Amino acid sequence: MLQGRTSECHGLDQLLERARDGESSALVIRGEVGIGKTALLDYVAGKASGCQLLRVRGVEAEMDFAYAALFQLMAGLVITHAELLAVPQHNALRRAFGQMDGPAPEAFLVSLAALSLLSQAAEERPVVCLVDDAQWLDRESLLALAFVARRLKAERIMMVFAVREPESERKLDGLTELRLEGLEAPDARLLLDAGVPGGLDEQVRERIIAETRGNPLALLELPRGLTPAELAGGFGLLDVGGLTNRIEESLARRVKALPPETQDLLLIAAAESVGDPRVIAEAAEQLGANIADLLPAQDAGLVERGLRIRFRHPLARSAAYFSATANRRRQVHAALASVTDPQLDFDRCAWHRSFAVAGLDEEVAAELERSASRARARGGVAAAAAFLERAAEMSPDPVRFGHRALAAAGLKFGAGDLEQAENLLAGAAAAPLEEIDQARIDLLRAQIAFTRTRGSDTPSLLSAAARRLEPLDPDLARETHLEALWAAVRSGRFAKAEAVVEAAEAVALGLGAPTRAVDLLLVSVVARLTRGYEPALPMVAQALTAFRGEEFSRENLAWCWLACQLAMDLWDDGACDAIASELGRVARASSNLAILPLALNYSAAHQLFLGEINVAEQLVQEAEAISATTRNIPLADFSVLLAAWRGDRVLTEKLRAAAIEAGTAHGEGFAVEVAEWAAAVLHNGLGEYAAGAAAAERAYDPDGLGFSVWVLPELIEAAVRSGDREAAETAFSRLTERSRTSTTEWARGVEAAAHAMLSDDAVAETFHREAVDQLGRSRVVVLHARAQLNYGEWLRRANRNADASVQLKAAHSAFVAMGARGFAERARNGLLATGGTMEKRMMGSVPELTAREAQIARLASERFTNPEIAAQLYLSPRTVEYHLSKVFTKLGISSRKEIADALAVTRSPNVWRGSGPLRDVR
Repeated sequence: MLQGRTSECHGLDQLLERARDGESSALVIRGEVGIGKTALLDYVAGKASGCQLLRVRGVEAEMDFAYAALFQLMAGLVITHAELLAVPQHNALRRAFGQMDGPAPEAFLVSLAALSLLSQAAEERPVVCLVDDAQWLDRESLLALAFVARRLKAERIMMVFAVREPESERKLDGLTELRLEGLEAPDARLLLDAGVPGGLDEQVRERIIAETRGNPLALLELPRGLTPAELAGGFGLLDVGGLTNRIEESLARRVKALPPETQDLLLIAAAESVGDPRVIAEAAEQLGANIADLLPAQDAGLVERGLRIRFRHPLARSAAYFSATANRRRQVHAALASVTDPQLDFDRCAWHRSFAVAGLDEEVAAELERSASRARARGGVAAAAAFLERAAEMSPDPVRFGHRALAAAGLKFGAGDLEQAENLLAGAAAAPLEEIDQARIDLLRAQIAFTRTRGSDTPSLLSAAARRLEPLDPDLARETHLEALWAAVRSGRFAKAEAVVEAAEAVALGLGAPTRAVDLLLVSVVARLTRGYEPALPMVAQALTAFRGEEFSRENLAWCWLACQLAMDLWDDGACDAIASELGRVARASSNLAILPLALNYSAAHQLFLGEINVAEQLVQEAEAISATTRNIPLADFSVLLAAWRGDRVLTEKLRAAAIEAGTAHGEGFAVEVAEWAAAVLHNGLGEYAAGAAAAERAYDPDGLGFSVWVLPELIEAAVRSGDREAAETAFSRLTERSRTSTTEWARGVEAAAHAMLSDDAVAETFHREAVDQLGRSRVVVLHARAQLNYGEWLRRANRNADASVQLKAAHSAFVAMGARGFAERARNGLLATGGTMEKRMMGSVPELTAREAQIARLASERFTNPEIAAQLYLSPRTVEYHLSKVFTKLGISSRKEIADALAVTRSPNVWRGSGPLRDVR
């Protein structure tokens, strides 16, 4: 056991044994520099006898090479198991690793290939996967490994990530965490005494323990290099900076104490981030050294030599590199470039060459630009941005500098690095670029501003960029006008959008007969905002048809959420289904962190329509994690709405207040509308109708796109139940202006439900029955259950208790399955008031399926095999088998043939109305 880490070691032993027994685990160890993260990984490696050990360490210099860490970790598995992969996965992995030409691989396919490789290897013997310094892994590898870690369940796999704090990596949020603190004083004393022969003065010892806060590396390193006299009085412990700096200084002293030739070998090993002994030996030979000169550094405990040359700690690598002069570092990079085969590893060769040159060099800059293109083709957005940024720095020609800086800024924006994108734009703006490039700079600045604030000033910034682009790039100008209109819609009540709409209208009027889907969207949105709802409907329908007819791609991804809201305006739940599903898929494939949170939120909204609140919640949480990772302004997301549907008063009110405060501060009216809409849902679910009516009134925006179809039914129900008939009739008039032009089941059902509430008893039942029938044939599951609830409550008031019981039981079953506890309780109270009894299954004696179990159960009921389900849900077949065993136990069945009947009992058969089996859009 490690000194002072007995409980941590026991916990890791247990995880390892569970992996041997077939239960997967993923653990994130977090802590400051030197706290012992690597020591715990070494401990696991030492105990992993009989297991296949995979290990990789993040290196800061490698962060810009897409999938570099994943390749290092899985190179052996690729050789032994890749041929067993499905062809799409195999090809995606080969493109990611630069072994095959073709379009950029979908990030999900690469991640699924990694999961499949690990699962196949674990069939032979348990796999232990150790990832050190995860904060320095390239972005693509870390996303893939995080994807794998979240989907492990029943494989013989143990994954452990070590992450430095406070440089915390948020892409691993949600996994089990172990936070390491400093050693307790007794353990710290033992460790310190072991490293200082002859002992220490008691007061000096206590000072060191206090200053290091029990940090093991600091306890071992700080006394090194100090004379007995300096230690005796504590005079060598003067604070010259933070703890990390002091540790690095101690390591630097140890490096400088080594022979010059050993320092050179350490410098080469530090610059060659992969740790390839062959490359290091050849570079050493170029500089007149020999790899055997590394032995003193090994004896000093600074490096380890095996299949790879590995530094004991990243700070030792840093000390070895920065202890050398700048000129010597350039010589080392030149030697490494000369021994790196450009045919096999063009990118690293170009990278080393760029650091071997003292000044500017166009030839090297051009090589880096080609590397950027290669990285982009492998799906490495962040890597491509880094190569282009370095190419810009190496460019002697100011025009080429500007072009490269602008291109790098665009990629940095896509990778979610807004601060660095702005820095690059500042450099590009100072270059002597043509007007078209200056206009593109304005556009990117406006897009960054929208991502940062989502506020009321961004529509005018986008509109100004669009006007500047009009004579230079008409297609891009129209797209930017549409983007400005979308920003104005998001800003809502806070936007001063008159000039924005007028500028877009002028362009739309001059289009003639547009054919591009994006141009049709522009014309339809302008008509919707200037002419009103009904006159614009033909153009909106035409635009939506054209948009859905185009193949979804990264280029039209930006308009998916606008198309979603236009589809809601048309009451077209089929279009909502198709667009939201494709939106999530393409956004993930693009790995664009600037827009992925928006895509995840709209996908979540669609899952909410389907009654899949658990799935929607997972998507919203992921969007929030991405926003936190990229340090962007959080979205006006749907977490508040999910809390409202769950009937969670405390959480809804907390999230509502926060959303309204943030939305007001950032000028995002959409945030305020969603928050108030959620409040209306909460109050209606709890039977607090006066409060529900007030919230719905605050949420309603007569000029808003899409969400009126949700807000107005809440307002009508709340106003009728609270006795405000005038408000209800006004809202019904607004609703029918929109619903009467549609023939969809959604529109007809919502209008019938509202009409029933406002009708006398002689005709009300006709409308109630129509609402239940129409919504039961739509995809909007949540409103179908609401229609059943309202019909059942009406029947109860008419003293038709037997008929009321049927509707209320169906509504209760649907709400319980969704997790809509407020409405479920309303239905339960209504049912008990009829004198009816609750079935045991409805009262919760049968365990509720989790979101994942429910998805797998539905797909199994559709006769999909385990491998087919695994491919659709991005799981391994073994994990699917594990979840199915849980489903069988919970539903009390023994075969797949019984699943459909069991689901029909636990959930209303009218609930699932999707266009096919529910797929996990994650």
